[in-house]
Amino acid sequence: MNTHEVTNQAPERTGLDEYEANTALREAVERHDAGGASERLHRIGRRVGSAAFQNDAARANRIEPVLRTHDRYGRVIDQVEYDPAYHRIIGAALADGAHTGAFREPGPGASVARAAAFMLYAQVEPGHACPVSMTHAAVPVIAADDDLAGVWMPRLLSTQYEPDLVPGKAGAVFGMAMTEKQGGSDVRAGTTLARPVGGGEYELTGHKWFCSAPMSDAFLVLAQAPGGLSCFLLPRLLPDGARNEIRIRRLKDKVGNRANASGEVEYEGARARLVGEEGRGVRTIIEMVTRTRLDSVLGTTAGMRQATAEAAWHVRHRAAFGARLIDQPLMTQVIADLQLETEAATATAMRLARAYDQDATAQEVAFRRLGTAVAKYWVCKRGPGHAYEAMECLGGNGYTESFPLGMRYREQPVMAIWEGSGNVIALDVLRALVRDPDSFEAFDAELAHTSGVDRRLDAHLRRTRELVSELAHDDAREGRARELVTALALALQGSLLVRHAPPAVADAFIGSRIAGGAHLYGVLPAGTDAASIAARA
Repeated sequence: MNTHEVTNQAPERTGLDEYEANTALREAVERHDAGGASERLHRIGRRVGSAAFQNDAARANRIEPVLRTHDRYGRVIDQVEYDPAYHRIIGAALADGAHTGAFREPGPGASVARAAAFMLYAQVEPGHACPVSMTHAAVPVIAADDDLAGVWMPRLLSTQYEPDLVPGKAGAVFGMAMTEKQGGSDVRAGTTLARPVGGGEYELTGHKWFCSAPMSDAFLVLAQAPGGLSCFLLPRLLPDGARNEIRIRRLKDKVGNRANASGEVEYEGARARLVGEEGRGVRTIIEMVTRTRLDSVLGTTAGMRQATAEAAWHVRHRAAFGARLIDQPLMTQVIADLQLETEAATATAMRLARAYDQDATAQEVAFRRLGTAVAKYWVCKRGPGHAYEAMECLGGNGYTESFPLGMRYREQPVMAIWEGSGNVIALDVLRALVRDPDSFEAFDAELAHTSGVDRRLDAHLRRTRELVSELAHDDAREGRARELVTALALALQGSLLVRHAPPAVADAFIGSRIAGGAHLYGVLPAGTDAASIAARA
C-alpha cells in the first residue's frame, strides 16, 4: 500500500473564469445595463481564477506589511513595505478600472461594471480592496472643487499604479482618516487642529487612530478649523517633492485584512488644502463615506461568493459514506442555503450600484441614500456567519491556512465594522426615515414592484410599512432600530429575488428568511429545490 497516494481530495480550484462561474453576478451585470463590459469581466475572471493570482493572494496575506520608521542612517522615512505580490494585485485591479472606471467611462451601467470588477478582485484577495475603494469614493469629493480637480482628477482616473513615493506619478491612490482615539465613530469629537496659513492651505496638528492604507498618495481627513470641523486634502508629498509632516507611529495588529496596512498617524504641522467650506467637514466627506459603504456591501458579497464557491467545489469532489458530499441531502441543503445568501447579496449590491450611475434620477438618488445604509447593515452582518458555515463544509481542511476560508472568516467582520458599525448604521437609517421621507418613498416604490406576487412577501411588506409608521412617532424608537433595518433589508432582498432570480431561489429565500425565520444555514422549507439552487453555486 502506497501511503503517499492522494485520493478523495478535491483538485486545485484554479484555471477558472471566476466571472463565468458566477451565474448570479453575470445575470445581474446583464440586467443592469453593463453587458458591454462582459469581455473585460471574463478577462478579469480568468486572471483572478489563475493559480498565479491565487498564489499572490495567499502570499500577500502571509507576508504582511512592515513599518520602517527610519532608514539605516537614522533619517525618518515612515515607509510601509509590502510584499511584491500585493503590488502586483493592486496594480492589476487599477489597470482594470476596479477603482475609478465608472467615472472614467461614465454611462448607464458603468457603476455596475466597475462594481463587478471590484468584486472579482476582492473575491480572491480582499486586503487591496480598501485603498481601491477609497480611491473610488474620493472622486466625487475632489470633483466638486475645481482647483483640486484640476490637479488630482487626472491621477485619480489613471489606471497606472506606482507604489514608490516619488514626485510626478501619473496615478494616485487615496486614503481617508477620520477617527481619533477619543471619539471613534463620533468624528465631531476629533481634536486635530487645522491652522489657516493662507491661500486655502492649513497646517494640521493632531492624530488619527485609524488611517487605512497609510502609503496612499493623499488622504481626505477631518480636522477642527476656526469655523468648525472641516474636510482637508492631505498629500504625502508637497509640491516641491518634500515629504509632508505625517508620522506613522505604528501599524494595527488586526484580526484580518492582513494584506492591507492600517496605522496610527500623527500630523506635526502637516500641510493640507481645505475641501468645501469650514465647519461643513462631515457634509463634505459624507459622499466618500457613502460610496465606501457601498463597497463594503460589494466586498462582503465578494467574500460570500468565494466562500460558497470553495465549499461547493469541495463537496462536489469529496465522497463520504458511499456518496459524494453534494449528493447527500443535508449537504445539498447547506450549499443551497449558502448560495441563497450569496444570491440575495449579489442582487442587492448590483441594484445599488446601478443607482450610482450618472443617469440616476432624483428617485434613484433617494433610493440609494436609504438602500446603501440598509444593505451595509444587513449584508455585512451576514458575512462572518456565512464564512464560518462554508469553512465547516471543508472540515479540517477549511480550518487550515492552506485553504482561503480562514482568511475569509477573519476578513468578513471588517466590512461590518468599518464605515459605520451596526448601531451607527441602524441609527443612520432611523434618522433618514424621520428627516428624509423622500428616501423611504423611493425605497418603498422599489418594493412595490412585486406587490401581489407572493403573499408571504406581501405580508412582510405590510408589517414593515407599519413598523416604519409606528417608529416615526415613537420617542423610544432607537431601541428598535435594528429590528427596523432587518425588516427593510429582507423586504428589499425578497423583492429583488422575486423579480430577477429563478423561482426556486426566490421561493426558498422567502420561505427561509421571511416566512420561516431560520437562523442557521441548512434549514430550508420542505419542498425546496435545493439541488437546482446548489447547482448555481
